[in-house]
Amino acid sequence: MAILSIDTISEGMVLMSDVRDRSGRLLLECGTEINAKHLRMFRTWGITEADIVTVDGHADGPASAAADPELLRDAENALRPLFCNANLSYPAMGELFRLCLLRKVRNESR
Repeated sequence: MAILSIDTISEGMVLMSDVRDRSGRLLLECGTEINAKHLRMFRTWGITEADIVTVDGHADGPASAAADPELLRDAENALRPLFCNANLSYPAMGELFRLCLLRKVRNESR
């Protein structure tokens, strides 16, 4: 199993656990094979990640790549002032911050 960002989940992957919205309402049950409609639904309801079954038990792709902790901390410190007035507990803003952080880390590591 692997918890993957919605951006890295593709059609045909299978859910390892249930997906629920912020209020706890069940959106999809575990064992469901993901399709395009499900990915749209996740984005609509603010779901940013899901627990996915993988063949070898590990995630593949960018979600599993461990960034240098120092580089990650520096990138986060650089971005915090830009998001000082944002409520990062709101799913859309939290996801925007996460995506900006990933992009900054990727650009800094080049």
